[in-house]
Amino acid sequence: MSAVITLTVMSLLLGLGLAFAADYLHVEPDLRVDAIEGMLPGINCGTCGFPGCHAFAEGIVDGDVEKLSQCKPGKDKHYDPILAYLTEHPNPDGSFIQIAK
Repeated sequence: MSAVITLTVMSLLLGLGLAFAADYLHVEPDLRVDAIEGMLPGINCGTCGFPGCHAFAEGIVDGDVEKLSQCKPGKDKHYDPILAYLTEHPNPDGSFIQIAK
């Protein structure tokens, strides 16, 4: 019986710890990543050097991508809306992402 009580108490404490961690350690995602990912071809081929379109979009927002032409399946019809979107949505500090076509 003591084993059941011990496991119940431990489960409650760990559950409370996880609930606290979920609230305290929550990170708000950057909504620009999802918007840019939607403008990419969505093939997830990896020829850009990133493991998919979502990672490429994160690289664009983080400033790790130098040229949008790294996305080989992408064409000007994909690049132009991304460049326009980036000029309309600056970083949280007010700076703009500088990226070449």
